[in-house]
Amino acid sequence: MNSDLPTGPILSGATLGVFGGGQLGRMFAMAATQMGYRTMVFAPEADPPAAQVASLHVRADYRNDDAVRHFAAQCDAVTLEFENVPAETLELAARHTLTRPGPKVLAVAQDRLRERAFLDRHDLPCAAHRPAYSAADAVEAVNRLGIPVVLKTARLGYDGRGQRRVDLVEQAGDAWRALGEQPVLCEGWVHYQCELSVLVARSPDGEMQTFGPIRNEHANHILDVSSVPAGVSTPVARHAVELARRVATAIELEGLICVEMFLTEEGNLLINELAPRPHNSGHLTIEACLVSQFEQQVRAVCNLPLGEMTLRGPTAMVNLLGDLWNGGEPDWAAVLGSDDRLRLHLYGKQSARPGRKMGHMTAVATSADKARSAALRARRRLGRQSLAAMADDS
Repeated sequence: MNSDLPTGPILSGATLGVFGGGQLGRMFAMAATQMGYRTMVFAPEADPPAAQVASLHVRADYRNDDAVRHFAAQCDAVTLEFENVPAETLELAARHTLTRPGPKVLAVAQDRLRERAFLDRHDLPCAAHRPAYSAADAVEAVNRLGIPVVLKTARLGYDGRGQRRVDLVEQAGDAWRALGEQPVLCEGWVHYQCELSVLVARSPDGEMQTFGPIRNEHANHILDVSSVPAGVSTPVARHAVELARRVATAIELEGLICVEMFLTEEGNLLINELAPRPHNSGHLTIEACLVSQFEQQVRAVCNLPLGEMTLRGPTAMVNLLGDLWNGGEPDWAAVLGSDDRLRLHLYGKQSARPGRKMGHMTAVATSADKARSAALRARRRLGRQSLAAMADDS
């Protein structure tokens, strides 16, 4: 980073940039605008959700150095809304403006092999694992880890993409080839009670605020339902927060990070993934908290005092995927009119397709179970019955 760049608070009226044009960038830009900032979005798409609410959209490839330099020079600080921005892009931007988080954080979070090496180096718990750079490596890893094993591409995997489960040693080589003959993480299977996530905001001055743990449920490898409180014991909740704070400190975070974890059947916590930006599971903080994850990201990036993410009350969120649009535009009015505890967030995406995140709904109630049931019931009325919802009905 350029040592001549300012280190004090970035005040309203300044320009904040975000690499990435999806819904996370959209909600960041909305929070920043509410706090008096101008926002710029850098994304290669023609009409990304974030650009619809930002002051300016720079449409260019992330490897267009001239565009990156021009973008960074116009921003007082830039941040991320997803990890698949090349680390080199952020390094280039850091020569011209503040980047929070910085390139080193991105380089760790966007590569599963580097991520696991980071966790090991700092004695942070994760599943047993080995790297594989060839079919022979994959076979050896499965032999050492025992079956079942999950092979995950080191980069560009999300929502279940870039993963293969191996139940027989003989399958390991084919699984590695099916993933594109590229570096992969081989990870021992984790038998877990539930998945949890914790949000940590950390300012350049080292101040930290946390929220969670949040309980997450998946359907077809995509986050389906998130709810708080998570329904775990107080010692587990405290340990989850402690681990997330250790991650944020060790990685020298400036900004926001989500630390995903498994609570194993034996009651242990294993870190599964690091996301140095707002997270799908944290969308419920808009209604659940005094300060949302998006406002907290703005505060951390601008080196402002962080807000306490105090829980207002039990809250649950359900994702709205493109499957809901199979029969045309869903009847939002009918659903919202049925329950005043519901809040609807749509992302402005022009085309709906199966599995695409088009929006989410949040419900508040007197307990996490009641909030979860209200959100799932509302979504069923819209025509999509998730795996979690079907389990509720069985």
